[in-house]
Amino acid sequence: MAKKQVKTLLNEGLSSVEGYLESLVTSDVKTLYDASHHILTGGGKRVRPQVVILAYLAAGGQEVEEVIPLATAVETLHTATLVHDDINDHSDMRRGKVSVPSRWGRTFALLTGDYLFAKVYELMAPYGSPYNEIMSNTSVRLVEGETLQALAAKSGEMDRETYKKIISRKTASLFEASAHMGAKLAGATEAQVEALADYGYNLGLTFQIVDDILDIVGDPDKLGKPTGLDMLQNRGVMMVQNGGAVLAEMSNAATLTMPAVLEDDPMQRMMDDLRESGAVEVARTQAREMANRARAALDQLPDSEARELLYDLVDQVMERDK
Repeated sequence: MAKKQVKTLLNEGLSSVEGYLESLVTSDVKTLYDASHHILTGGGKRVRPQVVILAYLAAGGQEVEEVIPLATAVETLHTATLVHDDINDHSDMRRGKVSVPSRWGRTFALLTGDYLFAKVYELMAPYGSPYNEIMSNTSVRLVEGETLQALAAKSGEMDRETYKKIISRKTASLFEASAHMGAKLAGATEAQVEALADYGYNLGLTFQIVDDILDIVGDPDKLGKPTGLDMLQNRGVMMVQNGGAVLAEMSNAATLTMPAVLEDDPMQRMMDDLRESGAVEVARTQAREMANRARAALDQLPDSEARELLYDLVDQVMERDK
């Protein structure tokens, strides 16, 4: 299968995912319909559906359409968590648009997230077991990760082990499930399924570390959401470096509130200090290590153009600026 053909299959598959997302919301309750449609069609990188489709193709799958509802379910689950995240984070923007809680309020945002979670299982039902077991276990891990993060944010304590545990559950678990299910649906060998699941897991760790780096050095206009929120709320990879010390120092100097409009903005000073502290480079080193592990997992698969695109995806995650 030529690389052009694989890319065409991937692009057609992602286009089909978009179509599924647009038609997924069927509720005649207008608020649910409007809020769900708003977030589902608001764009996004669609990295997780790419992982599903490419893992399926790398494992020898031929009929891409059979994996599309699965890829859509993965993206819908991710989107549901974003709605709930924006409630917890008090975020006004998501994907360059007003967030669901900001526009419809926290109560209806919570219900919208719940509605999308329910839609996931509507999409998953035809696949039966063990795919539903994989997805349900992943959902549990997502909630556990978010809970651990909230506890760490509340206590103001974030060590390396806690951070790894959080991102492995709240982010890497869904990447892992994406690759696992895509490979399994293609009829891959047990060794291939394990290798692709390992790839997804480490790609997910890479993605989250880079995301946390962008919270410090990223452009809010490109990201489509405010920066600095993770640091302000005692979260993210910088809290594992010397970010905690910087935050404590700035908190003692001035009260940090969002939004803050001050001539000498303590939030901006804190972000400047972090950029100059070397913590960002330490985090980049960690991201590169996880990226190398993802690439190494792919070495266990036979050579194919789909495998090369999975390699390329690691580079895209490492180099992204939004």
